[in-house]
Amino acid sequence: MEELFSCKQAMENCSTTHTFAIAHLYKEEKAMDMHIHDCYEIYYSISGGKQFLIDNRFYTIEPGDIFIINQYESHKLTQVDKMVHERIVLSIHPEYTKSLSTAETNLDACFSDRPADFSHKLSLNKEQQKRFLYYINKITNAEGYGHDIIEQTAFMELMLLIGSALQTRHDEALSASYIYNHQVDDILAYINQNIASPITVKQLAGEFYLSESYICRIFKSATGTTINKYINARRISIAKSLLSDGASVMEAYEKSGFSDYSNFFKAFTRAVGISPKKYAQCSVS
Repeated sequence: MEELFSCKQAMENCSTTHTFAIAHLYKEEKAMDMHIHDCYEIYYSISGGKQFLIDNRFYTIEPGDIFIINQYESHKLTQVDKMVHERIVLSIHPEYTKSLSTAETNLDACFSDRPADFSHKLSLNKEQQKRFLYYINKITNAEGYGHDIIEQTAFMELMLLIGSALQTRHDEALSASYIYNHQVDDILAYINQNIASPITVKQLAGEFYLSESYICRIFKSATGTTINKYINARRISIAKSLLSDGASVMEAYEKSGFSDYSNFFKAFTRAVGISPKKYAQCSVS
């Protein structure tokens, strides 16, 4: 298969042959605004860059990154770092990957059967990068008798490489999520059991034998908020409950775990919209 040097030509070939085409690019073509193609696109970065905008998501670009874009996703390459901007772009007709799929192996899955949290970016490790380039070279150097079969089988192996890497990423994410959720469940239980006492990130990290950066990261990933914001919200919730049950403002302050009355008053008023005293009066009335 001829290696092309224009994205436009690759897209035209893909649409004409209903198979796929490969473009190896070294410099910027005329800048495109947000656009879509009739064909799928696999973009492999060799030199890296700054940003890729796909639909409403920005991605950084590093050497060895692959971006997987279907025919419905608008995209634009932005802020390229260097004058030399080397990449390989595959244009693939949507019917081609479907025609090569089997009942057990869907080569089209990375384009059409995606989880809700799908990321268009896939970062290949060094070994995967070597294999990717091996298949590209096999396709573009195929000549003579059987070249079409060599091109097709190498393309299928390339798609299996991408599909396998995506599956591994998905499995690792599930495994990490399982571990994180169990760790965070234990952290949440500890916080709630000790909410009336002083609690710091440093203390939590020591309690669970984790680094402060790691415990903050997994907590935010699992809950969507920070540890300190969660503790603050829980203490305000406890104070509201106590005030609603007839406790005095001072009792609510002492039992909810705030370090000093000034912090309690400011945090409560900011979160609830009225002062603790006013909230207690409204609850009684």
